[in-house]
Amino acid sequence: MTIATADLYDERGDELDSLSLQLHDFGGHVGFEGPVRTVRCHRDNALVKQLLATPGDGAVLVIDGGGSLESALVGDLIAASAVDNGWAGLIVHGAIRDRDAIAALPIGVKALGSNPRKSAKDGVGEIDVEVVVAGVRFAPGLRVWADADGVLVER
Repeated sequence: MTIATADLYDERGDELDSLSLQLHDFGGHVGFEGPVRTVRCHRDNALVKQLLATPGDGAVLVIDGGGSLESALVGDLIAASAVDNGWAGLIVHGAIRDRDAIAALPIGVKALGSNPRKSAKDGVGEIDVEVVVAGVRFAPGLRVWADADGVLVER
C-alpha cells in the first residue's frame, strides 16, 4: 500500500516538490509510487511504447508531452505492455486514449485528458532526461508518489 501523499508531505515536505498541475486518474490504481524514468516527446509515442516494453521494475514513467491534448501518447495496448513489464504507473503531461480499457488495468495512470487521435510513430524525443512539468523537476532515479490528492517527487 502506498503512503498517502498528504501524510508524506506532512512528514517530509521540505524534501519534496508537489505538482500543482491537476491531472486526472485513468488507471485501475489511483495510488502508486516508484523511481522516476522519463520520456520527452511531442505527439509521437514511439519512444513511450519502446520503453514500456522493457522491464519496469516498479518504476513510474513520467511522459512530458508538453501538455498537448492534440493526440494520445498512451493507449490500451501500451498501458497493457507497461503492466506486463512491471511498471508501477504513468504520469502523462498530455493525453491518453482508450480510457475504459485503461481503467480496467492494474496500473496507475495520471494524465491531463484524453483524445481518440493516435500520435505519430517516428521515434522523435528523448529517454531518461530531466523534464520539468509545471515547474516541478522529474529526473531519472528520483522517487515519485501519486494518489488521489496529487503527485509528489523528491527534490
